[in-house]
Amino acid sequence: MTTHLRIALWGVLPYLSLTILVAGTFWRYHHDRFGFTTRSSQLHEARLLRIGGPMFHYALLFVAGGHVMGLLVPESLTQRFRVSEEMYHSVALTMGGAAGIAAACGLGILLWRRLRVPAVRQATSRSDRLVYPLLTLVLVAGLTATASSVANPYDYRLGVAVWFRSLFELDPDVPAMAHAPLVYQCHALLAMVLFALWPFSRLVHAFTAPVGYLIRPYVVYRSRARTTPYRHPATTRPATRQRRAGAPR
Repeated sequence: MTTHLRIALWGVLPYLSLTILVAGTFWRYHHDRFGFTTRSSQLHEARLLRIGGPMFHYALLFVAGGHVMGLLVPESLTQRFRVSEEMYHSVALTMGGAAGIAAACGLGILLWRRLRVPAVRQATSRSDRLVYPLLTLVLVAGLTATASSVANPYDYRLGVAVWFRSLFELDPDVPAMAHAPLVYQCHALLAMVLFALWPFSRLVHAFTAPVGYLIRPYVVYRSRARTTPYRHPATTRPATRQRRAGAPR
């Protein structure tokens, strides 16, 4: 791989992907505000969705948390808290592997549902046909990288994580990522392409998660005092009837 290609992949492409993600999200919100939705197909089929949907989404949250811990937390910080490398990698392997397998199984159920249910298959958009295979490849590459760490002694915290943190310093450490194993490079490249396509697919609904419900104040309900129930005048019967005009008293 030439030096110019390395700089383009690991020094330019990350910022290009981030720019498309941010700008595309603002553009989508401005021009298609009501399109920030999953375009749910629950009315067509609900049984498989109740299984695959929560499994995929909750497992993906654990996967994202593992990436944050592995990429943003430096090795020196875990050593300061007396967490050995063996313990860290064993926990990362078991927890990350379990979360990745659960996310892949949940996605497999959702894809099976989308292929086997005719109404759901007809509701599949063009962007879905591109995003779903790409999301599958990202998960498979991540699981392969996790499994390869058992036999391969490569420490991603000294390579991929260093490159990732250097992006925030606007000084990309290109050699740190260029010397990483091929499976890690594929996982990173596929993830960057996925983030670039994010605003133009149903994945954009992740930005509409009701996080505000966790911090909103309580709604206070006050009960009414026990009084005589209100009745509409048209439905109430008068206490005395009026006498007809000219009627004898």
